[in-house]
Amino acid sequence: MWRTQLQQQALTLSCRRPLPLLLCTSTRPRTLQGAPHLVPPPHTHLALRTASSYSASTGFARPRLPETENEALKDYAPGSKDAKLLQEACGKLRAQPVPEIPCVVGGKEIRTGNIQEQVMPSDHKKVLCRFHQASKEVLEEAVESSMQAKAKWEALPFEDRAAVFLRAANLLSTKYRSTINAATMLGQGKTVWQAEIDAAAETIDFLRFNVKFAESLYENQPPRNSPAVWNRSEYRPLEGYVVAISPFNFTAIGANLPSAPATMGNVVLWKPASTALYSNWVFFNVLREAGLPDGVIQFVPGAGRLVGDTLLNSPKFAGLHFTGSTATFNSIMYKSAQNLASGLYKHYPRMVGETGGKDFHFIHESADLTNAVLNTLRAAFEYQGQKCSACSRIYIPDTMWPKFRDLFFAELQKIKIGQPDDFSNFMTAVIDKNSFQNIKGYIDHARTSPDAEIVYGGKCDDSTGFFIEPTVILAKKPDYKSMQEEIFGPVLTVYVYPANQYEETLELCDKTSPYALTGAIFANDRYAVDTAQRYLKNAAGNFYINDKCTGAVVGQQPFGGSRASGTNDKAGSALNLLRWVNMRTVKENFVPLTQWQYAHHL
Repeated sequence: MWRTQLQQQALTLSCRRPLPLLLCTSTRPRTLQGAPHLVPPPHTHLALRTASSYSASTGFARPRLPETENEALKDYAPGSKDAKLLQEACGKLRAQPVPEIPCVVGGKEIRTGNIQEQVMPSDHKKVLCRFHQASKEVLEEAVESSMQAKAKWEALPFEDRAAVFLRAANLLSTKYRSTINAATMLGQGKTVWQAEIDAAAETIDFLRFNVKFAESLYENQPPRNSPAVWNRSEYRPLEGYVVAISPFNFTAIGANLPSAPATMGNVVLWKPASTALYSNWVFFNVLREAGLPDGVIQFVPGAGRLVGDTLLNSPKFAGLHFTGSTATFNSIMYKSAQNLASGLYKHYPRMVGETGGKDFHFIHESADLTNAVLNTLRAAFEYQGQKCSACSRIYIPDTMWPKFRDLFFAELQKIKIGQPDDFSNFMTAVIDKNSFQNIKGYIDHARTSPDAEIVYGGKCDDSTGFFIEPTVILAKKPDYKSMQEEIFGPVLTVYVYPANQYEETLELCDKTSPYALTGAIFANDRYAVDTAQRYLKNAAGNFYINDKCTGAVVGQQPFGGSRASGTNDKAGSALNLLRWVNMRTVKENFVPLTQWQYAHHL
């Protein structure tokens, strides 16, 4: 190859190095000590400006990535071609022999013999797949393989890296759409619509928008250059490897956590959730088919403690991209702090985490009643309340509660619960036995507590699948247990407040829970909306007005929260990608210095 690896790397790291548009940026001529004032020849500014509007990678062109829009959603109407294809994919997945999924390190499939199973949440006797868990030796091999792949991957021109993820997006949009949706429906208990907006659309959006966000970052260059000086910024990958630990509840998060750092030239060791293993395996193989080089992303399912202890305890650990529980993230932060204190790390790891939420709807008495009811039903009970952003507490004025309750309960009675591949169902099962028992524990507590009352639902049945009815708890105290703690299931707690204590209750909402992920205000009174935004400015990283607190879209509503909900590095935006680069500023002087004295010395 005519271009050396070092030349490739230098081009890729900066990727956007616009020449200085004006060699003199001041309106008054200035001179460098010992250098004449430089004025570019006629038309130079135009030529340089034109050249700087493209990316510098190949040496022969400055290509721009194609513009992107959010992936169009399919509605799977009864009898439609899309519905038939997806039903066939679900049937094929149910009927196929149980696949055995290996670890993949450096392109090599490794079967450790330590086998676990992923079962269908709605039919827990049905094994969807078996998978090999990584051992300590496999994880250590994965680290070395990543470091071997790192130099070549980060030296690859940006448009070549981008092409891998754009091709993967197109494969998911067409060839593998039904496959990954079916894997998500049966494996993670999602209905057809919940799978479509997640496994297909959001995953595709992450892949396409992330490369556009990366392009915009590379184009962000110093706005000024002194005479005879060229300033530029380089966005280098991190010095080491990134660990991605993904959750069960969104296939798209499983896709984004490893692919976002890899887009910026990093190598990643990916631990997928055991209860989302099959859909994540489908995505990993889409990346391979799209041309992702071996060793860039290592696929290493395994026990959380072993993965954490092995991969965090290395001087080559450069960053963590995490979605999961607050307690797990806290323990990782604690461990990394100990490693820093002991001198293990050569730099400060980038820690990006999205954790828990106790998300709220707050209803003002001026709200549109029907809109508030229907949005709350969706936010609380879509995907069985297992979204990080799901509404799990609601504040309703006493003047509205009777009408809200009657309409809400009437709508809840229309909900169908059952198997995910029955497209008429609105809900299916919760993810596993541990989740079932945890949610049931909150319901049982409310049954016997003098501070709460179950006013709707509450039935739990795990005989076939892990099914829990939509459940509504009426809290008699604003700090009742289920108003504060994350449940991650189809349980909504209602607190009825005096309508004349709107601001006092907003303050309660802000202080009741340690989380700050999502929240919504429903009000037609604009003063009430403004008041809520002020009182709740730190209570939610994603705040909605007259809309449900779920459903953030890549490129439209960057997602993340603070407090105990995470580091708020906003997945679905350029801000998240900035965490996976290490900037370097370069200043190049074109004219040699001829004397060391300044003017006042002469």
